[in-house]
Amino acid sequence: MKVLVTGGAGFIGSNLVEELVKRGEDVIVLDDFSTGSLENLKAVQGRVEVIRVPCQRILELKLPEIKRIFHLGIPSSSPMYRDNPVLVGEAISGFMNVFELARRNRAKVVYASTSSLYRGCPTPHREDMVSEPFDFYTEARIAMERLARVYYELYGVSSVGMRFFSVYGPHERAKGRYANNISQFLWAMREDKPPEVYGDGEQTRDFVHVSDVVRACLLAADSSLDCEVINVGTGRQTSFNRVIELLNRALGKSIKPVYLPNPVKNYVYHTHADLTKARKLLGYEPAVSLEEGIRRLVASED
Repeated sequence: MKVLVTGGAGFIGSNLVEELVKRGEDVIVLDDFSTGSLENLKAVQGRVEVIRVPCQRILELKLPEIKRIFHLGIPSSSPMYRDNPVLVGEAISGFMNVFELARRNRAKVVYASTSSLYRGCPTPHREDMVSEPFDFYTEARIAMERLARVYYELYGVSSVGMRFFSVYGPHERAKGRYANNISQFLWAMREDKPPEVYGDGEQTRDFVHVSDVVRACLLAADSSLDCEVINVGTGRQTSFNRVIELLNRALGKSIKPVYLPNPVKNYVYHTHADLTKARKLLGYEPAVSLEEGIRRLVASED
């Protein structure tokens, strides 16, 4: 039986695919390449099947029996939805098609949710917190989490929604302006350009290395959980100013940021994962410090 990774040529997806291949899994990658790249899969070239279609067409495919689905092929940045609110419908349609495939195959689903839905909630953020409606992106993810529960109650489809915090690491180049702040700062600083920061740089994020995210996804897939949503972060907050300090140290530079007025309505100023549930249900513990993760990223080609 096969393992399916939607968005498998994207940032998190390609890192997950590499680890699945190392584990000896037989992997199918499905991606529309809107923010993915074959370059991200060069380490597993010839060892995975790649299908270039959007998730909305997944039921048209003649796929072999699927035992597990990692659904990461969901537009993953709030600005994408501000630019094109119709993405809400497309994202939910793709989600429904993936869960229909899971129902037919009796497959377990691990899918990407987001920490963005905690906007306005006190920190640290727990899974029983959900903010009031404030943007299209988070409303789509909240709807997905509720639909996952419906699929479990009606059809017994097991799933775990992973509320990713600020994920960074290799293979983000294809995301361009939608990439994590750490990557965007690094790309500018490598060219001796000042990183651009909205506000005073004291906003904080719970930055989590993609290798920890991959491990959390695998723990969720291997678990006996029926229908859950779980935070995936580090339980630590770091300001943008501190990130730029660490990047300067790793690069051997001393580039100062440019501070700009923040044009984003409903901006999320702080994220901070409560990992109580992840520790209890998955045995998850983040392993990569921000300092180490930045060193790895700077040393990579990304």
